[in-house]
Amino acid sequence: MPDNHGHIPVLLNEVLCQLGPQPGETVLDLTLGRGGHAEAMAREIQPDGHLIGMDADADNAQHTQSRLAAAGLSSTVIHENFVRVAETMADVGRQANVVLADLGVASTHLDLPNRGFSFAADGPLDMRLNTTGHVTGADLVNTMAEQDLADLIRRIGEEPLGRQIAAKIAQERRSRPILTTSQLRELVVQVYGARARSSRRHPATRTFMALRIAVNDELAALDTLLARIEAATTGTSWLAPGARVGIIAFHSLEDRPVKQCFARLAARELVRLPSRSAIRPSEEELARNSRARSARLRILELPGC
Repeated sequence: MPDNHGHIPVLLNEVLCQLGPQPGETVLDLTLGRGGHAEAMAREIQPDGHLIGMDADADNAQHTQSRLAAAGLSSTVIHENFVRVAETMADVGRQANVVLADLGVASTHLDLPNRGFSFAADGPLDMRLNTTGHVTGADLVNTMAEQDLADLIRRIGEEPLGRQIAAKIAQERRSRPILTTSQLRELVVQVYGARARSSRRHPATRTFMALRIAVNDELAALDTLLARIEAATTGTSWLAPGARVGIIAFHSLEDRPVKQCFARLAARELVRLPSRSAIRPSEEELARNSRARSARLRILELPGC
């Protein structure tokens, strides 16, 4: 079950073990969510350490700020996308010893119908992490050209029926706009037909994921983050000597560029990889939290002084 903050942080023990936050260090959590990873790491760096947290979602940033303050943990929380990590660290005047980016959405995003991330309950087809953004999921399904929508669902969602789903959406929107999660869910189920009963996951899973990633430009943001990490491996930067960086990905389009970037840096002997393969959830964790099933953690370490 989720904790009283509405979320179970994935791979928490592995994060603490592999990143090894130590007393007095500066920890940078690039995706605070509901603060599970942040609080656990902040406790490890006491009494003199400091946690800096970023999140594109203002509600998550505010919630975690209150959570850390209530626990008496030293922190600076910033409502900002991690693409601005270098600027943010320059503003606070610190270098990070430990960095974590958990690329998944928080359970609260999936569990709150009004956010529009999930097909499990009816709500507006929103899907924005930053609610001040202009483009919603409804905007995409109602305005994208059918072929572009098909490419999006097939490429990002890795949905084999992407062309048929896009055609069904285009047909439906000619008579009425698609504005809710239940409308989109039913269209996808109709395309699957009898195959929906034998599908290992809900037929709408891949379509909703593709739209969420597109609405929030998540893959471009990840590319920017990896470029910032690569640039930080040489010379003075926002990463301290000996820094440990961990990224948790949830599907191949996230994990592949992380794996390739880390391997490229290791081949140039700019970083060390404690493990060449991704760290996966244990069977015990999966029994507690089925949403962790696709999580993959990769770690790199910078050389020390």
